[in-house]
Amino acid sequence: MNHYETVFILNPVLSETQVKETVSKFEDYLTSKGATMVSKEDWGLKKMAYEIQNKKSGFYHLFEFTVEGDVLRGFETEFRRDERVMRFLTVSLDKHAISWAERRRAKLKATKA
Repeated sequence: MNHYETVFILNPVLSETQVKETVSKFEDYLTSKGATMVSKEDWGLKKMAYEIQNKKSGFYHLFEFTVEGDVLRGFETEFRRDERVMRFLTVSLDKHAISWAERRRAKLKATKA
């Protein structure tokens, strides 16, 4: 099992329920293929550095998960097929990135508490 992180941006014209629907669709896809979700983060509506599809903002989400590498091709195809997704990026995490992500999550929990 490899460790991955995916950040995706959803169209800002979506309602809150449509955003939740879309996020759960991608999470369900991963779990149905045997992935283990390590972390999910909703970064909310953010202004982008440049326009994408004539939009200046988007709903940002982050998934951190472990899964076999051959599942990624289908996962990214699902992103490309969904018109609600404006951009996405999936990266493989090495041991240093994994430890950094754990420290970042711990710091987020400490600030929320």
